[in-house]
Amino acid sequence: MLDGYLISATALAGRLDDPRLRLVDVRWYLGEPGRNRAQYAAGHLPGASLLDLDTDLSAPSGPGRHPLPDPADFAALLAERGFGDDHVIVAYDDAGGVYAARLWWMLRWIGHSGVRLLDGGLQAWQAAGLPLTSEVPHPDPAATTVRPGPVRVIDRAALWARLGSVVLLDARQPDRYTGEREPVDPAGGHIPTARNAPTGENLGPDGRFLPPEELARRYRSLGVGRGDTVAYCGSGVTACHDIAAILVAGLPEPILYPGSWSDWCTSGFPYLTGPDPGTI
Repeated sequence: MLDGYLISATALAGRLDDPRLRLVDVRWYLGEPGRNRAQYAAGHLPGASLLDLDTDLSAPSGPGRHPLPDPADFAALLAERGFGDDHVIVAYDDAGGVYAARLWWMLRWIGHSGVRLLDGGLQAWQAAGLPLTSEVPHPDPAATTVRPGPVRVIDRAALWARLGSVVLLDARQPDRYTGEREPVDPAGGHIPTARNAPTGENLGPDGRFLPPEELARRYRSLGVGRGDTVAYCGSGVTACHDIAAILVAGLPEPILYPGSWSDWCTSGFPYLTGPDPGTI
């Protein structure tokens, strides 16, 4: 284990026979619906189930492109799929954890503390010479309880009221932050006062999280630790990766703005383009 939030491929391989272990494949590809299911069918970690970002980890409607589901509905889905209160759940993807972090965050949101991200994801597993399988598990339903978790959320109106008094981080790629490119939402740019904290910079060349001290330097330089931090991205998904990195760094947990840019840019609230965070 690393800092209680991550697990290495070799450590995970040593626990595969633990009956309390549950693995979840959270691969997802922007603009390519169904590709995750095809990739899962072609090969996944032994014992891993698939959860889909669009249908399993999002509500049908709500603020932003990937609204959070009702906690009770999410818990019921987990229970039906065999993920219970007593299970240790390990989430992975093939993108350094940027999508798996959504499930990691949501489990903590409903008070499930036994969740880890596979550090380095699918690539780290394969680099260690560990096998994949096409066998699909069918675990029995389990009991999943919604409890108070350690996470906090903020909506658009509350964030607007606090702009200038919180450290605001935008986890998207720099060209989406500046507005030079916007492949999904109707407008590009960023929320006033937001500083760009791309998720890719949480990872080393091997796709694993940087050491805690390096992450701490990165995020302290962005203002984390000076009062409340709020993290957002395009639709409340990859911002969870910044939250994970900040916790690995030993810094206070940020608040998530679940609606994120896809909610903000369609609201009529002001936004900015260019590299400057700007002011209110």
